[in-house]
Amino acid sequence: MTKTTSLLLIALLLFTACGTKTDTDRIKMTANSNPSPETLEKSVQKEKTGNKSPGLLSTASELITTEIEDTDPLQAIIPSEASSEAIVDLISVSRDGDTMTTVEAVRQLGPSVVQISTDTVAISLYNRIVPQTGVGSGIIIDKVGNILTNNHVVEGADLVTVTLNDGRSYPATLVGSDNITDLAVIKISAAKLNPAKFGRSADLQVGEDVIAVGHALGLKGGPTVSKGVVSALERTIQTDAQKAMVDLIQTDASINPGNSGGPLANSKGEVIGINTAIIDDSNGIGFAINIDDAHVVVDQILTSGDVLRGFLGITPFNVTDSIREQINLPVADGVIIAGVVSGFPAEKSGLQPEDVIVMLNKVSIENAGDLSKFLLNNPPGSKVEVRFYRNGELRKVDIVLADKPD
Repeated sequence: MTKTTSLLLIALLLFTACGTKTDTDRIKMTANSNPSPETLEKSVQKEKTGNKSPGLLSTASELITTEIEDTDPLQAIIPSEASSEAIVDLISVSRDGDTMTTVEAVRQLGPSVVQISTDTVAISLYNRIVPQTGVGSGIIIDKVGNILTNNHVVEGADLVTVTLNDGRSYPATLVGSDNITDLAVIKISAAKLNPAKFGRSADLQVGEDVIAVGHALGLKGGPTVSKGVVSALERTIQTDAQKAMVDLIQTDASINPGNSGGPLANSKGEVIGINTAIIDDSNGIGFAINIDDAHVVVDQILTSGDVLRGFLGITPFNVTDSIREQINLPVADGVIIAGVVSGFPAEKSGLQPEDVIVMLNKVSIENAGDLSKFLLNNPPGSKVEVRFYRNGELRKVDIVLADKPD
């Protein structure tokens, strides 16, 4: 081999070695754009010792292994930017999974819905004993056997029987009830219960899909499922001349006799209402008690067996158009004081019959239902500012709510 050829070969080898080193350094900076002082020191040491072979870092696994060894351990643990984007994608998939199909929601909710059968003994006009039966629905609320239903489902019943989704039947006892909100809690002694999941009715929007589940008409073969939307919120209906239910959820999901006390659920299978009423001769108009208000009642029943309300000491009467004209009332809604109870807050504060209450603590009071809900959320001892009309003049007075007498 000539001297010239030898020199050319040496130059070629040196060029190749320099090129390999440059590519290796570039790969390292891409994977670790902020090398630690220790990494830089090791790199300098490698440059001093030189590469043993151009093929030393020829495979991907070797590149990765060498890089991890040369990198600060803390930086090796921190995920790369690409990994962070993948985690975000997984979270978005999880959020989408919160909404279920109707089949999935019913499958989740079904084991929590029970059938409630009642037996009552009545006396006929001819003094004969006449057995009467009824059927309704309920929702398991905990594993100890408490079940939420409507008061009108169990009111006056001599015997209450609960049948679970799996066919087991148990006698039930009444824990407590409230005829104003039409809610009641009964209890059974059973194992392997499946409590329902509860949502927030405050989060509902008009047009949102809902599912009504219950033992409509007492038909055999399990609960009936119907689907609709939230038709309206904060509805008020008169249950009799002087009694109203407020803040109801209106839905077009079919609610039939036997559905009472059953759940109205959202698309996540969460209970957001208790089916309670339908309007006779209406086309698809049903109502449910919103679950947020039901929580207040249920908590009190489970705590004390009763519902505790602050007491004003008045006999309330809803404003009507004829009464409004007679007393020269400048507003269309409110609660007229038909009478005051001696020795209680209304009388002590100077409130009189024919005064019309329109606001309590800046909360508008349009009917007896609004008054009842306010008193439910303000127990005895609460200080309340009462705004009322007397002879067409708006006045106000402060009172302290009392306990309701037995």
